[in-house]
Amino acid sequence: MAKITYIEHNGTEHVVDVRNGLTVMEGARDNGIPGIEADCGGACACSTCHVYVDPAWVDKLPPKEDMEEDMLDFAFAPDPDRSRLTCQLKVSDALDGLVVQMPEKQI
Repeated sequence: MAKITYIEHNGTEHVVDVRNGLTVMEGARDNGIPGIEADCGGACACSTCHVYVDPAWVDKLPPKEDMEEDMLDFAFAPDPDRSRLTCQLKVSDALDGLVVQMPEKQI
């Protein structure tokens, strides 16, 4: 289980426990976190689960695969270093304390 902090664009924080094996996107969806739409359900076929990863976590996450990089091209205001799709981040104990911030909107 990992404690993940989701920060809405307006600064509202949601700290939730997410079971190992789920994705960061599923953790948001299952806990009713606003700002992550996840239109494709986690198939990496859209960019509506886009977040900005806290700078302290950027180098702790697995690298982006090509498909995620391609989908981030469609995200709202992507940041080359901090943008990630939450459907591609598998939760494990290693993600305990992860902090992500939602963009102003999802496309």
